[in-house]
Amino acid sequence: MTESVDVVLIGGGIMSATLGTLLHELQPDWKIVAFERLSDVAQESSNPWNNAGTGHAALCELNYMPQTDGPLDPAKAISINEQFQQSRQFWSSLVEKGVLDAPSTFINATPHMTFVRGEKDVAYLKDRYEVLKQEPLFEGIEFSEDSRVINQWAPLLMQKRRKGEPFAATRVPAGTDVDFGALTHQLFDHLRDAGTQVLTNHEVRSLKKQKDGSWNIKYRNALGHTPGRLNAKFVFVGAGGWALKLLQRSGIPEIKGYGVFPIGGQFLKTTNPAVVSQHKAKVYSQASVGAPPMSVPHLDTRVVDGEASLLFGPFATFSPKFLKNGSILDIVSQVRAHNLWPMLRVAFANPDLITYLLGELTKTHGKKVDSLRVFMPTAKDEDWTLIQAGQRAQVMKKDPKKGGVLQFGTEVVSAADGSIAGLLGASPGASTAVPIMLQLLKSCFPEQYGAWEPTLRDLIPTYGQKLNEDPAAADESMSATADALNIAK
Repeated sequence: MTESVDVVLIGGGIMSATLGTLLHELQPDWKIVAFERLSDVAQESSNPWNNAGTGHAALCELNYMPQTDGPLDPAKAISINEQFQQSRQFWSSLVEKGVLDAPSTFINATPHMTFVRGEKDVAYLKDRYEVLKQEPLFEGIEFSEDSRVINQWAPLLMQKRRKGEPFAATRVPAGTDVDFGALTHQLFDHLRDAGTQVLTNHEVRSLKKQKDGSWNIKYRNALGHTPGRLNAKFVFVGAGGWALKLLQRSGIPEIKGYGVFPIGGQFLKTTNPAVVSQHKAKVYSQASVGAPPMSVPHLDTRVVDGEASLLFGPFATFSPKFLKNGSILDIVSQVRAHNLWPMLRVAFANPDLITYLLGELTKTHGKKVDSLRVFMPTAKDEDWTLIQAGQRAQVMKKDPKKGGVLQFGTEVVSAADGSIAGLLGASPGASTAVPIMLQLLKSCFPEQYGAWEPTLRDLIPTYGQKLNEDPAAADESMSATADALNIAK
């Protein structure tokens, strides 16, 4: 007989690890099986070298509070910060329970900065600062146009900077650098110890709905191609770019009209101690005209396996693959009658994006270091090497007015009966994995959710509250998680 389990997780990234951990805390008696087609978990977008490691809290990312003709609206920035606070609380609880190792193995205090040049952007950044400094979750944000102050914050930005050039920066000491690969490994290690089967080198081939509402899942072992099958009451597809392909195979009507556009990336990296020691921050700026939000240039401190380095980028690349280890046929095999028109409309409506990608693809190593010199005038070609980052599958979907839109961010697509759900999209996904999975639990498990809420409040003390609306609660929460995670408040 086919084995039956309660939950199947497809994909070995931070999303599956987070959902599996939440479900284990809420229903320790449930049987969970996780599938990963590669030889280890956290090898795609969750791998530390496939992402920038930014704990996205809207402290430095301008795309969450874009420049407009009217008053600046902080709502999106506040929402992203609120979500990251939930992730911080969850990780803090897991550290205290012994589920996660010492905080420094996956999170480190790293100030978040924004640096802009030119009178228009300087004025915008000052306006942004004036708005955000009034919000409790952005307490401690600093602004300066003084080269001496900015030099103290990030010396590499100021060395040999041209005189007379308007520039400004904001800084929030409470920013973080997160190794999502280490975090993912630790969560899966705990799930294994608790009885979860984590099947690496196993690829899910098909999903078929059964009469009793469960899902029959066919898979095969990549080593020898031995087939297998099992039944699951609930399926989560957290397989990055392949989530679309698997949801299409499931046949759920909710996936109709969706497509994805793959965008790869590269970073310049240096481990030269003389350079690395002078920069302790993640410094973001404005995106180029026509560039997607995920391509905002930034110069970042990274701490991976205890070793500090600097990354600059990203530089967009193009591959038809939906995953770094995907197939060159991915971009073609996604096409269906129901998503062809939305995808064509996206192509017609985004000529700036196409121009931007072509420009990025023709950049030489020298030209990429020239882009770095806008941030760091003293950058030397020989100190920096290119590394390939992960693939991002940006969501394309139907739109009643435009026919189709390219969407940046993440989106959960679930069946009407809640028996299967998948995650599409990219940044700020990993940083907001906890609130994304909480919303998934609420929509897919409505009957159990009420009984789960007390446990959720133990794990996430301010669950259900808006911290930014309660300065005292915001201060208490950020102080508590800073202490638990050994980071700045």
